Amino acid sequence: MSDPALHVSESEVLMPHGGEDPPAFAPYEASYFTSSDGSLISHDPHLNEDGEALYRFLLAQASVPPTFVLHCRGSHDETHTRLKVVDFDFKIDAGQHIITGPAHWSVPDSTPAYRGRMFYEVEVGNDKRRATRAERKAAKSWDDERSRRGFPPWIGSSYTCRQDQPSVMHTDSVLQSSWTLRRWADDYCSSNKYLKEFNYQKVVYGWSFDAIENATRSLIKSAPYRGDIYVSFETSHSLISIRSENRLSQMLSNGWIKFFLIITFIYPFLLLFKHFHARGGGIWQVCGGAYALKRIVRTTEQPKDTKHAENPLQGTSDFLEQYPGSSRSQAATTFEGLREGVWYRQWEGTIQRAVRNRLRDAQTLMRPDDHSSSVPEAVLLDGYSLL
Repeated sequence: MSDPALHVSESEVLMPHGGEDPPAFAPYEASYFTSSDGSLISHDPHLNEDGEALYRFLLAQASVPPTFVLHCRGSHDETHTRLKVVDFDFKIDAGQHIITGPAHWSVPDSTPAYRGRMFYEVEVGNDKRRATRAERKAAKSWDDERSRRGFPPWIGSSYTCRQDQPSVMHTDSVLQSSWTLRRWADDYCSSNKYLKEFNYQKVVYGWSFDAIENATRSLIKSAPYRGDIYVSFETSHSLISIRSENRLSQMLSNGWIKFFLIITFIYPFLLLFKHFHARGGGIWQVCGGAYALKRIVRTTEQPKDTKHAENPLQGTSDFLEQYPGSSRSQAATTFEGLREGVWYRQWEGTIQRAVRNRLRDAQTLMRPDDHSSSVPEAVLLDGYSLL
């Protein structure tokens, strides 16, 4: 999804006198580095003082989707040594199936978020106030549920009461904040706080992640396996963080220096300065990019990938049941992308054999083998029964 701020009509294009084309725009090449956890961090001075440069930097870096894997690990406690022994440990690349992104989203004014201070705030009209504990708790609860169900980040807890087709969930009302992304960038750059940071979060959505994890746990148990099981989707290389250009901020971004400050008991004093001094720290965490594994679209739209949508309406009923107020007669819908049931059926045989063979592989698995082995929980996954 393109950003509305970048749309310019032909009538708005300015041509210099003499009929010559304007010079080609040369994008600013900001300095940055990648941390050990995959986060992209920049202390570039220009990004801290020019909102337009920061905005364009975010758009450019957001074009690279995050790494998204299903991590499976099994372990048991050794009786004699009391040590944890890893029996199998492998990851499956699910991010290769991302079909769209990024859709640049922003947090609604009523949702608690970091808006330039060191605590959560909500916006009321033109003012901001500190979010209450109940508001923070409710927002955290919904965010966890939304992530498990694979909803995009701009969907609020009131969505189930809307009288819309589920395709609206993937196409409309992405920018929820009353401020544009560019205005948030300007707000960050205008701040004189000493330890400020602007965070842009990449989020993957579209599959029922919780259902896949539950089906995978059942599959591992049927291998059979009786140890401790860990199954979870993990996202990395998902954070773009712009931080102050001063020396102290750069030191705190260095893991070794930060560790030294902790063991020498200096770091707690820096935290006090960051949280309580008027010019201490500030966090802007109000926007991000969303990347779809599967989308529901109206048939009037042209899907980018229809190879997994043989029947436009097949499989839609289960999805619509999540939204009691949805109307099925308003418009026909179809799917873009790979359904989670199709993906799971491709991989279930590989997962089971990896468990039996006690696979421990540091390399992420990219391709499944040709065999399959089902468990009852798998039929709950959208698209599984189509194969």
